[in-house]
Amino acid sequence: MIRLERIHLLSRADKLQPLRNFVRELASQQGCCDENLDCMVMAINEACMNVMQHAYGGREDGEIIVEFWKDEGELLVRIFDFAEKVDLQAIKSRNLDEVRPGGLGVHIIHQVMDSVEYKNHPETVGNVLEMRKQLSMPIKCNADASDKNKAKKSL
Repeated sequence: MIRLERIHLLSRADKLQPLRNFVRELASQQGCCDENLDCMVMAINEACMNVMQHAYGGREDGEIIVEFWKDEGELLVRIFDFAEKVDLQAIKSRNLDEVRPGGLGVHIIHQVMDSVEYKNHPETVGNVLEMRKQLSMPIKCNADASDKNKAKKSL
């Protein structure tokens, strides 16, 4: 496994656009097929926004580290925060039958990535989200077209 990049950013929403651009470029350079690019960008954006909103409670001085690793034909993304450890059992999507804005980040992440694992940071305070996505297998995004179209509009 090869580490491709490690990015540090503050927990501010204005940091997400440059991150999305970077993810798109990196994944493309690593051979990610077009069908998976939007899925990866969307999932990483949602994960970082969840850290900002939930782990840091809207504070703009929290640190987020995003690491990108290549493991054969797969991209591994690890997102670290240094907020209080969360109850891993409490991380779940809201009921999808509820018609209201927001609350779909966890659902979207699980739908578009091949694997998702939440962990408490083993050595310090904080949490780690580990996501994997095949680079070259097209149409591996499990989100339906309406989920992807809604998310793309926000990107």
